[in-house]
Amino acid sequence: MTSLILHVLMIMLGLGCGFVLMAIVKFYQNKRLEAMAWEQDKPERIENLGSIKDLRVLPLVDFYTSKEDLRGEPGVAYLVIADGRKILFDVGFNANNEHPSPLLMNMEKLGVELSDIDSIMISHNHIDHIGGLRAKKRNSFSLSGREVGLAVKAFVPEAMVHPSAEIVVTQKPRRLFEGVATIGTIDRAICFMGLTAEQALAVNVEGKGIVLIVGCGHQRIDRILKRARDLFAQPIYGVIGGLHYPVEASRMKFNMQKIIGTGKLPWQGIGKREVKEAIAELDEAGLRVIGLSAHDSCDWSIRAFKDYFKDRYVDISVGKEITM
Repeated sequence: MTSLILHVLMIMLGLGCGFVLMAIVKFYQNKRLEAMAWEQDKPERIENLGSIKDLRVLPLVDFYTSKEDLRGEPGVAYLVIADGRKILFDVGFNANNEHPSPLLMNMEKLGVELSDIDSIMISHNHIDHIGGLRAKKRNSFSLSGREVGLAVKAFVPEAMVHPSAEIVVTQKPRRLFEGVATIGTIDRAICFMGLTAEQALAVNVEGKGIVLIVGCGHQRIDRILKRARDLFAQPIYGVIGGLHYPVEASRMKFNMQKIIGTGKLPWQGIGKREVKEAIAELDEAGLRVIGLSAHDSCDWSIRAFKDYFKDRYVDISVGKEITM
């Protein structure tokens, strides 16, 4: 009996090692595809972007909240209000598939109606941005545990489906509305998760410049900034959202963000030096507004950003509106 158990354990160990080895090989294959796509992609400049006078970003889902009666979770959903046009950027995590979801509960407490939303943008097809695992299995996105009707356009980074929203795949940079554009998708190889296409929202605020709203920042901040410079004549004024700097375990006992989503092998991780390099890159770009999401960055990284940028830094917490 003991020998049989040992035999089974050896088989399981062999299968596990085989799976990890295959994942690593696939990761390096995807790394080559990522590099090729970045080298070959030469986006056309967006000349007719236009501008808006007023930009407000209201976090509806993120890790921290501004009030005790709001729900926090390690996901993202921001209401981007550009001259009155309301764009829902990502739809949160809803890890327990609740109805109403943390997103809908926060919307109700903050006085945001579903009918207020003019359009939706999904930054990338990961569960903490599309409404959870069940949505992922359907290759869709979901605002809650039960389906809610959405008679709006949804700008998505890859082919997805939805029972009521009109799906528009926006892999290429394009103007969406007056003063509002997507920078198009940038691919990033992520171990165990494949090649991830992620887009960011760009809003041109009159007299200031381009404000970038970012989901997870898997694209890498240097590439996001370069893409924006290539696309727009206007200067980059601000960056708000996730940039994926989980250096320490921080507030979570076991932080999966340190293992996956880094663009590295699971045991390599993100270091403090990389955070400091990102800060230097953003500073060199002359940004006036920087806000780092806690959903995929640790408290050490947030403090580092906050200490460096001082009055240029804005906190991202549910219910606390960021205004330009």
